[in-house]
Amino acid sequence: MGSGGHIELDRAIDSIRIGLRHRTDLGDIDALAASIERIGLVQPPTITPDSVLVCGRRRLAAMQQLGWRTTPVWVRSGISDQLTQLIAEQDENTHHKPLSPIEAASLYRELKQLVAEDAARRQAATQFTTSGQQGSSHGAAESAAPHTSTGAGAAAGDSRAQAARMVTGHRSYTKLEQINTLREVADDPDADPVVRDAARAELKQIEDGSPVNPAYQRIRSLTALTGLDQLATDPTQPAGVRQDAAREATHLRDHADDQRADELRRLAEDALHRVRRQPAGARRPRRPATEPDASSAPVRYGLRAFLLTWNDLDDWWTHYDPTEIGTTLTNDQWERFEHTLTATINFADTARTARHERRHS
Repeated sequence: MGSGGHIELDRAIDSIRIGLRHRTDLGDIDALAASIERIGLVQPPTITPDSVLVCGRRRLAAMQQLGWRTTPVWVRSGISDQLTQLIAEQDENTHHKPLSPIEAASLYRELKQLVAEDAARRQAATQFTTSGQQGSSHGAAESAAPHTSTGAGAAAGDSRAQAARMVTGHRSYTKLEQINTLREVADDPDADPVVRDAARAELKQIEDGSPVNPAYQRIRSLTALTGLDQLATDPTQPAGVRQDAAREATHLRDHADDQRADELRRLAEDALHRVRRQPAGARRPRRPATEPDASSAPVRYGLRAFLLTWNDLDDWWTHYDPTEIGTTLTNDQWERFEHTLTATINFADTARTARHERRHS
């Protein structure tokens, strides 16, 4: 799906259709209205070419409270007919065939991108106006949003929750993300054929009513096991690496029936990580002393592995007691946690800078 769109001035507010799937708890509209009156509308609402509201319900409410009759809008092209019909629903008793899990995940992915685009434009516009530049005469200080989370991660989570709520009526997006991960594997021409075919079979089972999480865990497990199989048969790998990979894969398959799907996935990914991170001497033949040794460089994984890992970390902090962690970890364990946290933040800063530069190049 493309990201085409254009700004259109002076669209009548009363002409914009607001479907029932937009939230009804709009938070502190008085504060947002006062901010818009003082600063102007920094980021216009997003609508479809048929005047269906996609993003900006609070902004519209604030402008209506101020007595505005027209507003600039961002008209977003390329929105599917199915999503347009969904967000345009006006009657809560509308009778239509319930969305299948696959359909819901597809609409969620499309809507999540639209919400994220709107949030990115708001953030860019806010940065522009707070840097000493003059905002538009219709501007919006979107900083009066009802949630208190900050940062890129919080914005991504809010986009996912907002998209999930509009599609399913609930804020939980884990199942939708898992289905879309399976779809990415199933559609990936570079994926191992065994894994790709298995993902397609799992999606068919989900379409027929099977639960999502076990299917997701099975594909994660199979992906890791396939990685072990590839290492075990790779003639460029040292004999020790091939033997360890084969032994780990055999052990996991022999005990697969004894493990829950999520536990088997964790064991398989841990095993793959151990084999890949073996000491450099076990992975490559000894080099001549005069040749620089680059074998200590970390193994680089692909984008799919990153997405699988990051999806698994969704809301991880909600499952632990920070007081318990802070008072129980040993010094070595805490130092390792701090090191991982610092490295993650540095990684995110570098990735964010690269993303910003690409968007503005």
